Amino acid sequence: MRSMGGSGSGLDHPATPACDPRKPPSALQLGATSPPMAAQGPAVVERLRRPMTNSAGKPEPSGGSWRKGIGGPGGRDGVHRSTGCGVCSPEGLRGEPLTAPTPSTWPGERERGGNSDEVFRRLLLPDSTRPPGLIQRYREELQARHYARRTVATYEQWLRRFLRFHHLRHPREMGSEEVNAFLTHLAVELRVSASTQNQALSALLFLYRELLEQDLDLERLVRAHKPRRLPVVLTTEEVRSVLQRLEGCDALVAGLLYGSGLRLMEALRLRVHDLDFNRRELTVRNGKGGKDRRTLLPERLSKELRNHLEEVRQIHQRDLMNGWGRVVLPYALARKYPNAAVEWGWQWVFPQQRRWQDPTSGEQGRHHLDPSLIQKSVRRAVLAAGISKPASCHSLRHSFATHLLERGQDIRTIQELLGHSDLKTTMIYTHVLNRGPMGVASPADLL
Repeated sequence: MRSMGGSGSGLDHPATPACDPRKPPSALQLGATSPPMAAQGPAVVERLRRPMTNSAGKPEPSGGSWRKGIGGPGGRDGVHRSTGCGVCSPEGLRGEPLTAPTPSTWPGERERGGNSDEVFRRLLLPDSTRPPGLIQRYREELQARHYARRTVATYEQWLRRFLRFHHLRHPREMGSEEVNAFLTHLAVELRVSASTQNQALSALLFLYRELLEQDLDLERLVRAHKPRRLPVVLTTEEVRSVLQRLEGCDALVAGLLYGSGLRLMEALRLRVHDLDFNRRELTVRNGKGGKDRRTLLPERLSKELRNHLEEVRQIHQRDLMNGWGRVVLPYALARKYPNAAVEWGWQWVFPQQRRWQDPTSGEQGRHHLDPSLIQKSVRRAVLAAGISKPASCHSLRHSFATHLLERGQDIRTIQELLGHSDLKTTMIYTHVLNRGPMGVASPADLL
């Protein structure tokens, strides 16, 4: 996923400003790396491997004063240091980011006098250990609350953008004013939508409430009012024209979006055991909000789906013969049921053409189709059908609900089929119809 803070890896590798000896070290400068020290190269490492001694030639205990060691103004190269702000590290902000070391980080570092060689040893030798940083702890806090993977990635990117906007100041040093300034920048200068602005606010509220355990002044926070937008709905003829221009898996996925009212990722994450052809229903597992639900399985797609599953079964059997054929299981089911990953019922209904390799275990399997493939195919079909509406995959789900209302289906049933928690969300389709239960006719039609 492309970083929201910019392209490439600039977010993890910001430039480090120079240190002014006349001023106290800033939070970012505490983690700076000195070019003169880096230029010493092997000589420094060789000196670190020798036993640490004081001016009398006697061994000196580890630790030392923060102001006396290399971190203070009197350091060997005049550059303030800490365990490292970690912004340039692969994991982003590491250590207790943007702050000086604490006694809990390096035991006895501030209390005992000592030699700063221990600090160098921890910084430069490969066996140095650092506590998890702010971004890593923020990510783990979200995962511990079972936030969706995409939500975790999105919230993390908003945190990075917030830190870069305020020049990498630590969030503990900031509050409602800085959050308001960032949200105003998004709305005024970047002209983002209200939903995007509220998403950024939710990410920052989680940071302060759950991780830093600080209360923000909510009365001073700017909350954008999301305008009510009507969904894009296709007519029955337009849906038919779009589906006729799709083939293979693209046609099956689009058919489920319209025939079952699924979201795109809900359709791609279907497993074989989620389809019940006898009862003509399918089960959505871990949908939006972590909820399960049952919805319709169109009869006209049953034959095509059965033929498609036969082809998928043959591919799965070939993978098993070649020593592969394992699929990723949710949560810890792989440990609870070690053989479930190769069972037919757990396989994806729409697997990828090529095998996917797990970066952690090295095992190969097949992941489900990438959503961008279906999105591009549906977009091409909409353009080929000559439809001027800005229709997308989600428009097929909107059309499913609207066409059921047109046929007189009750709103409560449609709410359950769509998986909406609030009936107000489903009621928006009554505004698309622009008529009440009895129907409203324009007076111009009576002339």
